[in-house]
Amino acid sequence: MKKYRALIVDDERHVREVLELLLSQYCKEVEVVALASSAAEARELLKLHAIDFIFLDISMPKEDGFTFLTTIPKENYCIIFVTAFEDYALRALKASAIDYLLKPITPLDLIEAVSKAAHHYEMLQSREQEKQTYQDSLRNLSENISHEFKNLTRITVSEQFGFQVVNTSDIIYLEADSNYTIIHLSGLKKIVATRTMGDFEKILDQPDFFRIHKSIIINLNYLKAYSSYQGNFVTLIEGTTLSISRRRLNDFRDAIKHFTKSLD
Repeated sequence: MKKYRALIVDDERHVREVLELLLSQYCKEVEVVALASSAAEARELLKLHAIDFIFLDISMPKEDGFTFLTTIPKENYCIIFVTAFEDYALRALKASAIDYLLKPITPLDLIEAVSKAAHHYEMLQSREQEKQTYQDSLRNLSENISHEFKNLTRITVSEQFGFQVVNTSDIIYLEADSNYTIIHLSGLKKIVATRTMGDFEKILDQPDFFRIHKSIIINLNYLKAYSSYQGNFVTLIEGTTLSISRRRLNDFRDAIKHFTKSLD
């Protein structure tokens, strides 16, 4: 079994100790080699130890997790954020490829986060392009959280063999495909994302996006026409015609009224 060396950075002592204990019990592939109560202490420990994973608290006094990341070669590590944030910050985290844990930490969540982190770490070691994309995703996450309550402008989409950073303005519509989601982009490009439609509905919880059917979310900026002839359908700018479910029809009409005054 491959071992990953970990540093835990959190200003709360009990969180550091509980996380170390959980890792020793449920994630034998992770060896905790150091604990830090602050960003300053973490920087010194990185000079003394070879580290693969950093479990990093976002909200710390004096210097938060994102500020800390600007002071180290973050491309050399796999970051797992540990946070008590909810609402908008959680949506921003879900919109990134960065692994995270919510306090209080549960064994199942920890096992899943470590598994994803190990997968990301191996990709970062073998593919130079993934390092750049990973850095972009970290920077995008920081920007999204710092602009609280604003719409997300970029999201990181995980694929089977990596991830891409995507402008939300380029998304025309999303189509459910079992446990995957096909993202249709401008320029007739497609991405098969390894996340469910339900995940994307939570991430894209903003006025531009509307779920017209259990398997379809559209970007209203690309809406060209609506028709009730022999059913209820929307036509998008690039020519795609999609069905609106009967139970979503009234909500769709309300969404259009709020979105634009050009349609009645």
